[in-house]
Amino acid sequence: MGVPERVRGAGRTALLLVLAAVAMVAASLALRSGLPGRLRQPLWHPEAVVALTYTPAAALLLRHLPRLRVAWVVMVSGLAAALYMLALHLGPWLRLRDAPGAGAFEWLGLWLWAVDFYLLVLVLPLIFPDGRLVSRWFRPVLAAACAVPLVVCAHLTVDPGIRRVDGGVAIYPLGEIPWPISATILATLAACLGSVVARFRRATPDVRRQIAWVMYAGVLAMAVNVIGQAVPVPGALRNVVTAAVPVCIVIAITRYRLYDIDVVINRTLVYLGVAAVISVVYLSLVALAGAVASMSGRTAGLVGAIVAGAAFAPVRRSLQRAVDRVMHGERDPYRLADRLQRRLQTASDPGAALAGAIGLVGEALRATGVVVEVLDREGRVVTVAQEGALGDRPRLVPLVWHGDPVGRLVFSVPRSPDARLAGIMARNLAELANATRLAADVQRSRERILRTREEERRRLRRDLHDGLGPTLASLAMAVDTARLKLRSDPEAVDALLENLRATMGRTIGDIRELVYGLRPPALDDLGLAGAIEALGGVVEAGDGPSVQVEVEGDLEALPAAAEVAAYRIVQEALTNVHRHARAGSAVVRLHLNGDLHVTVGDDGVGMPPSARSGVGMSSMRERAAELGGSCTVGPGPDGGTVVHARLPVNGSTHDG
Repeated sequence: MGVPERVRGAGRTALLLVLAAVAMVAASLALRSGLPGRLRQPLWHPEAVVALTYTPAAALLLRHLPRLRVAWVVMVSGLAAALYMLALHLGPWLRLRDAPGAGAFEWLGLWLWAVDFYLLVLVLPLIFPDGRLVSRWFRPVLAAACAVPLVVCAHLTVDPGIRRVDGGVAIYPLGEIPWPISATILATLAACLGSVVARFRRATPDVRRQIAWVMYAGVLAMAVNVIGQAVPVPGALRNVVTAAVPVCIVIAITRYRLYDIDVVINRTLVYLGVAAVISVVYLSLVALAGAVASMSGRTAGLVGAIVAGAAFAPVRRSLQRAVDRVMHGERDPYRLADRLQRRLQTASDPGAALAGAIGLVGEALRATGVVVEVLDREGRVVTVAQEGALGDRPRLVPLVWHGDPVGRLVFSVPRSPDARLAGIMARNLAELANATRLAADVQRSRERILRTREEERRRLRRDLHDGLGPTLASLAMAVDTARLKLRSDPEAVDALLENLRATMGRTIGDIRELVYGLRPPALDDLGLAGAIEALGGVVEAGDGPSVQVEVEGDLEALPAAAEVAAYRIVQEALTNVHRHARAGSAVVRLHLNGDLHVTVGDDGVGMPPSARSGVGMSSMRERAAELGGSCTVGPGPDGGTVVHARLPVNGSTHDG
């Protein structure tokens, strides 16, 4: 795919402008060699650095973004600096030779510095980084910013002596110029800073870091220049910070290594703080040693240097932690874990604790959005807590509790996350997710118990009302009929009594079936082991597999609820073996060791890979869960299928 013609045209134009800037600087240096020492500017004049760094940076941006206004402002600033450098040497060179045009170039050398300076200081902040104003209300500010160089030009034309030069740098003293001009410049500068603040507050994280890159370099360059007016500053340092500004502009616009600004600012703040603290410590100790101990200057300096050196490492660590907390929030995993535990202790329930924890997790990971998903024992999402919005490519960290996946931590961060910190937060959240899952299991068990109880009551009511009730009423009517016919037709009474006896037999059977549904009589007659052996006999008699029952432990004192649950689970498991397993044998193991462990294994064909839990499997799991236990169904070690249930017996009741 070809490059658009306008892009190629902008790239060629930008290259020509760079060559023009380089040519003007080269011509300025050539003219400099022909001037006497008093008329020569410094070899590496700051404006030459601006010309040779800003124009290539602008050309690099314009090659890909030909309509980027920010890049054109940078290019014009670099060209103005190059022309200013040429005027500084060409004017005096022409004056020494009485050549025409000397006055024009001397006039340019008087004020042209204001073009690149005020474009970079006033105009660039208003339109950075997208070339648009943050609001239409800043249009007058932009007009004032563009007019300031013209105002400075007019003022210096009238009063050229007001400008001073320090190391080649033009100084325009705001305290000495007419107050309307200084007030205009300061008000415009304040409005520009207000624009930057407004844009920063409204911006996305990426745009904020674009602004931070340029503001960092700009503030650093401004600080060096301001300090240079009070104390001597090496020219090399001034040139380095000047060249850093266009480099940071390119990084911000292209977003190359954009998030490194966090590290740059972090380290700058730390080492500036270290330098300040160590300097204060050193100077204080030198003064104290000289005044109190009457040491010589060399000895006092040695003592101060030793103590300051010893203080460097702890001071740096303390400042690093403080800066990290300011810029990134708390990063110490132990402190974060402590804060998380404190927050959890004040929560009313695991769900509320989970909702409160994700705020701290998002703060620690610097995430724009955090979601914690809690999974049930079958891998389905049962609880979701969310704060913020997830981005296009969220990060996922599994929550694992004692080897069991209990949930997922999903979060979005604008840069590479701290994997160590994410892992620590995930381990703390795993415990909370497990508690949330247990709470959900308890709630579901309660609901199932209530639902089962109501369904059982409804069944009993229906059986009593629709079955036993009418039957007893018909028996009463039959007895009344027999009494009436006993006197008038004694022979007919025998048939009525025979029918009455048959009806009573059926009613007794219905009552037994009703009672059997509440608690199998075999448990009372034979005990749990005997009742299960009887179940095995029934399975074998129905052309089923042979059933072997193994018992470990004394089952005589089992709670009634545990007995019923174990019996029903074995009954359902043996029914499945008979119907589906095509097995030759099955083994039932009852092992009492704190809890009652019930295992039913067979040598059948096993479960198909796509098998889904049916009503029978769900019933077994629910019966175990009602007692606070568990029930699993899976393949056996030697083939077939194994059903294993763990039934707590200490907390069970003895009510049937």
